Amino acid sequence: MAGETWLGSSPYLSVTISSSEVTTAPPGTLDSASRSRTPRCGSTARRWWSTASCRSEGSLELRPPRVAWTCRPLGSRPRGTAASAPIARSHRLERRIRHFPRPSSPDSPPRRPAILSLGMHEHVTFLRPDSRDPDARGVSSGLPADLLGQSAARLRILALLYAAVFFLAGIFPALLFPADRARFFGSFLQWGPGVIAIAVALLVAAVIRSPRLSLPTAMNIGVAFEIASCYGIVAAEFADPMGLDTHQGMMGLSWVAVWVLLVTVVVPTSPRRAVLAALASVSSVPVVIGFMIASGATSLRLDPGQFFFGLVFPYLLVVGMAYVGARVVHNLGTEVKRARELGSYRLEEKLGEGGMGEVWRARHRMLARPAAIKLIRPSLARDGRGGASEEALRRFEREAQVIARLRSPHTVELFDFGVAADGAFYYVMELLDGLDAESLLRRFGPTPPERAIYLLRQVCHSLSEAESCGLVHRDIKPANIFICRYGEEFDFVKVLDFGIVRAVHHAVEPGEVHTRENAIQGTPAFIAPEQAMGTALDARADIYATGCLAYWFLTGQFVFTADTPMGMLLQHAQSAPAPPSSRTHMPIPRAFDDLVVSCLAKDPADRPQSARELSRRLAEVEGADAWTHERARDWWATHQVA
Repeated sequence: MAGETWLGSSPYLSVTISSSEVTTAPPGTLDSASRSRTPRCGSTARRWWSTASCRSEGSLELRPPRVAWTCRPLGSRPRGTAASAPIARSHRLERRIRHFPRPSSPDSPPRRPAILSLGMHEHVTFLRPDSRDPDARGVSSGLPADLLGQSAARLRILALLYAAVFFLAGIFPALLFPADRARFFGSFLQWGPGVIAIAVALLVAAVIRSPRLSLPTAMNIGVAFEIASCYGIVAAEFADPMGLDTHQGMMGLSWVAVWVLLVTVVVPTSPRRAVLAALASVSSVPVVIGFMIASGATSLRLDPGQFFFGLVFPYLLVVGMAYVGARVVHNLGTEVKRARELGSYRLEEKLGEGGMGEVWRARHRMLARPAAIKLIRPSLARDGRGGASEEALRRFEREAQVIARLRSPHTVELFDFGVAADGAFYYVMELLDGLDAESLLRRFGPTPPERAIYLLRQVCHSLSEAESCGLVHRDIKPANIFICRYGEEFDFVKVLDFGIVRAVHHAVEPGEVHTRENAIQGTPAFIAPEQAMGTALDARADIYATGCLAYWFLTGQFVFTADTPMGMLLQHAQSAPAPPSSRTHMPIPRAFDDLVVSCLAKDPADRPQSARELSRRLAEVEGADAWTHERARDWWATHQVA
């Protein structure tokens, strides 16, 4: 691409939209004639970009012509910009980049461009389409990474299976009877190959367990083990001249055939790699027997025709069968990989799952930006005919668009949303480093009151903006409060799952109550009485849930406990909560204690009426400012959470 700069072998291109100047790429990217015409103003820049001759991937075409573009090395800043100045992201006016792939020859016409939309003043990093994760090099790109990871685990199981079967079939019977035992230990050719083969298998099983072993290395070890194990089988069967002489009357297939087919199916890889490994493995039979015949170690004699059709051709058929098995397994893996591709994103690793669905780490096909994708279970939006409800589709799209416009820094940023081929709703959000509030308390215990206030005020910031947009979260709970390191900010709160519950469920009719989690648009331990009763909701339902969250922060316990979800719902609707100070030995300021109890009032009119009011009252609690940025930094440095 014009102005593209490469840092060593890095496949990244950094592009920033600017409104005033164009900074060209370093020397060597453009030819000398183009460098002599390097512009310094917008109008000249537009003419220059349209005529510049480039020696890199392609060219940039500006649309509309009033926009200028700055191409600079990754990590650098525009000229005249202070080192501490942030990159502006205030406007989102759509502009387009046209990327023309490199022609096959200087005279060949450019191909049809691919168009990408970017926002005004948006800093974006592109990946070359053929760039791959370095960890995946040398491994089939047609299979999902997690399936390849399972292949490494299966390899260890196969190595242990090989050792066990080899011992039971080749050594154990000889140990049972004195005559066989004496003959077995009388010659190294009797016991040596088997013992060595078992030792190699156990060594592979031990090495493959190492967490520091990369996936390509593990797969290469697997290929080497497949070949070595086959030579071990053949050596145990035929290295002893007496054993080979017993096969003169009839030469059947070796155990090598069974082993090669088993490895090919259980440890999937690309068909080409599987065929090469199978060929090298089955070659053990003609190589070992041929060496024995050539060295005169056996009385067995075979003419070329007998040697080929007895020791070569049958194993070529085994290789063909292995190829078919490898192709079938590979195609299944490819279908799984395609099923995991959602729009421009490719699912890489499952991060977790819950009642609503699964969360995956994902990677954009072109942008070097990791993301998290949440897949909403299709069953939550089915209509009576088993398909996706049209009403649910419309509601999901409408509310996802509203959520995408939320700009509170404490609301998780929504990048994209859509519907998968199986009818599952999905949305793409920023990938965060940290842990949710549930994990925080289970690992480190209840939080000090000042830290709880620090975290709760950030939750209120997110809820306040949502309230002004007419949104009700409906599922405030520890699992949806993510505490992370965000740049240089510590104990930074991100509220997750905004509006998704509302988007995928039909409205609850008055009097209709379900006991399954999320079926009543919330989690039983953090649900407002009006939610439990199926009545109309407003933002004060989130205030109640925030009170339950504060209770959890201070005590590490739920407000109410019960044996069943229905019993917990009834307690939320009818029982008075005990003050959090009565459930913990940690001192809690009286004002904070009373504020939490007021948030848990049965009547919404008795609670704080808005998230803004709740935040203000939290700030007025004595000692509310005791948890500082420095204390948060020290806590994270001590516990090394992220």
